[in-house]
Amino acid sequence: MTERVNAVRAALARRLAIDRRALAAFRVALAFVVLVDLAGRVSDARAFYTDAGVLPRSLLAALYPGYATVSLHAVSGSLTVQLGLFALAAVAALALLVGYRTRLAAVVSLVLLVSLQLRNPLVLNSGDVLLRRLLFWGCLLPLGSRWAVDSGGGETESVVGLATGGLLAQVVAVYATNAVVKLRADAWLRGDAVRYALQLDHFTVGLGDVVAGWTPALRLAAWVWLALLVLSPLLVCLTGRARAALVGAFAAMHAGMLATMQLGVFPLVSLAALVPLLPGWAWDRVEARAAIAWRLPRRPRTPLADRVPALSRAARGFAACCLAALLVVNAVGLGLVGAPAGTPDQVTERSWDMFAPSPPLSTWWLLAPANLTSGERVDAITGEPFDASRPSEVASVHGSADWRKFYADAKREPRLRASLARHLCARWNRSHDTGMRTVELWHASERTDLDGPESVERERLGTYRCGSF
Repeated sequence: MTERVNAVRAALARRLAIDRRALAAFRVALAFVVLVDLAGRVSDARAFYTDAGVLPRSLLAALYPGYATVSLHAVSGSLTVQLGLFALAAVAALALLVGYRTRLAAVVSLVLLVSLQLRNPLVLNSGDVLLRRLLFWGCLLPLGSRWAVDSGGGETESVVGLATGGLLAQVVAVYATNAVVKLRADAWLRGDAVRYALQLDHFTVGLGDVVAGWTPALRLAAWVWLALLVLSPLLVCLTGRARAALVGAFAAMHAGMLATMQLGVFPLVSLAALVPLLPGWAWDRVEARAAIAWRLPRRPRTPLADRVPALSRAARGFAACCLAALLVVNAVGLGLVGAPAGTPDQVTERSWDMFAPSPPLSTWWLLAPANLTSGERVDAITGEPFDASRPSEVASVHGSADWRKFYADAKREPRLRASLARHLCARWNRSHDTGMRTVELWHASERTDLDGPESVERERLGTYRCGSF
């Protein structure tokens, strides 16, 4: 009996162990994604994170009570403070990138990332949620033990424990949850889902416009992706080359998403999440080909947990609680376990239902015709002369995944529409001699029809006078 238990433990340890070089590459990938995320948001810092933007702190407090009290970014509504916090987050991410005071850099990066996300939850998607989850598990792991200023050598080649189990469980939970939801609809089983997704011009960019008509290839892609999602638990169950091949298949699909759809940081975060799953032999090859590149100045340090055994035990207990919470929350989100009465929606996991159970069936965009004091009529979003016809590139009209998400939320919430109109008026009047008098907001949608003509419908959301805010 003891031998059988030991064999099970050894098998489990082989599957949950993460090579230290994989953790190092994971650290670099996380830091890179954080920097990309910051770079993408800084140009809209005034619009999304100041009182002069679309979500002033008063409206944040009204829509999300409590968020303004815990977000550092909500301490001030000025652009200067926001840019200062962006700079601090960039410094922490750079420290994480090179592995300087790695755990502190990871914790600071996580705190500032969560603070930024809480300052404007209206512009987040599943990639943003996954990024903060991965950073959280990274804080519990020795990310700086290889390829880092902090690395001192001498440790075992791999790490195994509750924290590695939590990280790998988080990665698999995203795919497995998405698989369960997708299997509840026919679109993925028929193979039509990817075709529908690439007809959504408010998402499709780059190569997406090229491959949108490749019906046989897209049907095959839908079935392959669904099969991968169903098989995602094998990412942990398999070892060696079989695991590496499965990781490669997932990575190829995420690279395809990056090339065809405007999904924010989601494809990059998903690629980073796969890095810890690569086995040791892959990193042997990496080191053999780039040995000089990894010779960073070393500043050996003994982890605090090794110096204080009680702290180590507390860390393991905390990781166990977090792992249990991860499993329960995902089970509740799928309806496998009932949530206690009164549980807020934010507590149950509903972040992994990307294009599930089926992709949306219509392309949509926002129209913002505005009247100027000169009598001209312009589009308050693009600044160009107003044109009511369907845009040739809807995704470019929205500008970014963040704006698309905000516009979608604004359609549902009147207070957001009024705040958006106020921001559009103020933005125009700051940079033009001719003032803006009124802004109208319209929601336009075009239902997807794979086999016939598509018509555009428009819904008036409101008219706003610029001087009345």
